[in-house]
Amino acid sequence: MARRAVRQAGTIAIRHKRKRWQLCLVRKRSGKRWGIPKGLIEPGHTLKETALKETWEEAGLRGRLVGRALGVYEFEKWGGTPIEVTVFLMEVLAQSDEWPEWDWRERRWVSFRKAEALLADHPVRPMLERARALLDKR
Repeated sequence: MARRAVRQAGTIAIRHKRKRWQLCLVRKRSGKRWGIPKGLIEPGHTLKETALKETWEEAGLRGRLVGRALGVYEFEKWGGTPIEVTVFLMEVLAQSDEWPEWDWRERRWVSFRKAEALLADHPVRPMLERARALLDKR
């Protein structure tokens, strides 16, 4: 019997600096792998609300979502439980030096090229191209 997927939402958080787009990656300070801010959808919350909340909690960023979801990726966690993550593009409007998970999470601003290298094996990687295409239209 197939397990039902646990749903999460997250963002590719972007900012414009020195005439270039940068995006924010996060990881646990003890970890080696970079990812995007994301988390579980709590009862009564929407995908969009969750994406914004998780980006604040994991990266200390506030902003606005741009357009519709970039897409969905899947992976397994917790002994084979399928996880389905809906990803949005978020334009960062404010950044804090301290946030709910600042003492055990690291955030890093990188170019799209660097993000592609750091996320080479990450299932969110194809959405970087979609995000870049949206930004090129602006």
